[in-house]
Amino acid sequence: MPQPILLVAACALIDPDNRVLIAKRPVGKSLEGMWEFPGGKIHEGETPESALSRELKEELSIIVPEKCFAPFTFASHAYEDFHLLMPLYLCRKWEGKLTPREGQEIAWVRANRLVNYEMPPADLPLIPMLRDLLI
Repeated sequence: MPQPILLVAACALIDPDNRVLIAKRPVGKSLEGMWEFPGGKIHEGETPESALSRELKEELSIIVPEKCFAPFTFASHAYEDFHLLMPLYLCRKWEGKLTPREGQEIAWVRANRLVNYEMPPADLPLIPMLRDLLI
């Protein structure tokens, strides 16, 4: 039986030291306690870039103009109840102080160390690509 497709946009925020920001999913959310790239669901009428701008403002208090997102790769993963399709964008420029607003823990991590963090299955294939880019 076909599964519904869930469209989610994610962003690898990269600091001047080439570290990537990941956030720990808060208690009470699905996949709680796992680390992920910031982002969220794409609502009807939104582009992936506009969804990311909205989500990063809501989750981390930063402003990112849509033109600052560079498409990088995507994940396609079948979970039990849905199929996730998730474009991953890169971003090196934003405005404001990064402040978690949903009780999530955040960490700046070197790409070659992302494997040390428990991440959702859909995120795992993205790690080698980021590692190869940010060596």
